[in-house]
Amino acid sequence: MAKKSRKQQQPQSGGTPATVALTAAGVPYEVHAYDHDPAHPSYGEEAAEAMGVSPDRVFKTLVADVDGALTVAVVPVAGQLDLKALAAAVGGKRAAMADPTLAERTTGYVRGGISPLGQRKKLRTVLDDSAATHPTICVSAGRRGLEVELSPDDLATLTAAVLAPIGRA
Repeated sequence: MAKKSRKQQQPQSGGTPATVALTAAGVPYEVHAYDHDPAHPSYGEEAAEAMGVSPDRVFKTLVADVDGALTVAVVPVAGQLDLKALAAAVGGKRAAMADPTLAERTTGYVRGGISPLGQRKKLRTVLDDSAATHPTICVSAGRRGLEVELSPDDLATLTAAVLAPIGRA
């Protein structure tokens, strides 16, 4: 059964912290809403399928602990996060995935809906350098079933992200 994907130019009913941040910054973006299936094994792959977008253009937001500091990693859903590369990108030695409850509490979002934008606490962010090969990419808009499409340059600027090769196939 095909999922319904709806495009919106403006956030619905006030939006999420991510769409509010984008609007406040005056950054052009497009919202893609789809019906989230809780049984789907991968939030990111579900988003790519529902929107009919290549998984190389849909990026997942992961929270890792690098030498005791929470760090956001934004990588294509088609691959995985290279924790050693993430640590190196921020001058750290060791990286591990953050405790999910801590990630949710710190960002203000739920797993599967963590956005790199509009987080409760601003965390250092690393964007996989493959993003620069696309005119636009999609990231979570702050809840499951909602994505924002924007230029990777705008995402990097708004999150003060470092671009580095942190993804692997």
